[in-house]
Amino acid sequence: MTGSSLRDPHPDWLIPDWHAPHVGGLATTRAGGASAPPFDTLNLQLGGGDDARAVRRNRARLVETTGAAPAWLRQVHGTHVVHLQPGDAREGAPAPEADASIATEPGVACAVEVADCLPVLFAAPRGVAAAHAGWRGLAAGVLEATVQALCDASGDAPADLQAWLGPCIGPQRFQVGSDVLEAFAIDPIDTGHPGFRAERPGKWLADLPRLARERLAALGVTRVRGGTWCTVSDPSRFFSFRRDRTTGRMAALVWLRG
Repeated sequence: MTGSSLRDPHPDWLIPDWHAPHVGGLATTRAGGASAPPFDTLNLQLGGGDDARAVRRNRARLVETTGAAPAWLRQVHGTHVVHLQPGDAREGAPAPEADASIATEPGVACAVEVADCLPVLFAAPRGVAAAHAGWRGLAAGVLEATVQALCDASGDAPADLQAWLGPCIGPQRFQVGSDVLEAFAIDPIDTGHPGFRAERPGKWLADLPRLARERLAALGVTRVRGGTWCTVSDPSRFFSFRRDRTTGRMAALVWLRG
């Protein structure tokens, strides 16, 4: 899939480099919107301190670009997955509390908001999914829950899925304590896990994309791309909560073409 298959996407946005012509997908950057600093410019989070009118204009840009309305979630760093229907993206529809969604019909886009957490998009022969995978959700099993829900709903097998990892806090910038290692059932006293690199006593650098790839491989999802962008290291391109605290949110979306 190339950018030409979308309706005038911003040239800075990211398009998954998978082979899935029946699927549309993208991850926004902070470019191409109407919001003023410090939310400049394509902030997609309502209720985060930005002008709601600007956020609605930004969200409308996505509908114009994708031809499928995003169904937004109330993300809580958990593992709940919702199966979307086209009506779930209607204006004023309540946002369900969940950190992943699947769709098996055209007309609705699975969407997750991010500003350091890892967005993971899935393309299957008969369905799509999006997951919000910060370290808490990743350790708790949000990817496992998403793959299971997508395969159950579509009838596809994990080996049929393609996954794409969007921008997140990178492995050179994500400093964590022993609580994060313990959440992944890794002994902080004797760790040689490739997803964590000791930085100094009591602190490690965590590699979210590598941890996600490891879990996907264990599920049988072996066609995985992306995961090379660091939100913290590129302030001109990406929002980052850890870097700026008061900031906007990007989004990663995936949908079945009509």
